[in-house]
Amino acid sequence: MKVILKADIKGVGKKDEVINASDGYARNFLFPKNLAVEANAENMSKLKAKQDSNAFKKSQEKEEAEKVADKLSKILLKIKVKSGANGKIFGGVSSKEIAENLEKQYQIKIDKKKIDLKDAIKTLGTFSVDIKLFEGVAGKLKVDVISE
Repeated sequence: MKVILKADIKGVGKKDEVINASDGYARNFLFPKNLAVEANAENMSKLKAKQDSNAFKKSQEKEEAEKVADKLSKILLKIKVKSGANGKIFGGVSSKEIAENLEKQYQIKIDKKKIDLKDAIKTLGTFSVDIKLFEGVAGKLKVDVISE
């Protein structure tokens, strides 16, 4: 019996996947626990519409991410920090500080988790930082760390 899964089931399949399940497994386990529905014409058309909608949303999000990546490539973000002798700074510039300054100076809101910074920046100078915006879309931001 062909069924459409409503949730991820370990060892069986992922949500919105059409699988072949034995009649007994489908009737006695999947249907009563509301984990699947029968793959009839009506349910298949609903699934197709849902998949089309998701694909459209993903393409829209990818376009937006590409626009943001283009904006980021043209930006030189200046961050002022207290520094000591020979260009060492107190503490470090973290991804959180980069995200906050980007929003404050350019009104571009990016989650700090998307900023790919191995370690905090601990010296003065200009650095190139990668930002993962979407699947397959990454932007580069130049960060200029200057002394107060």
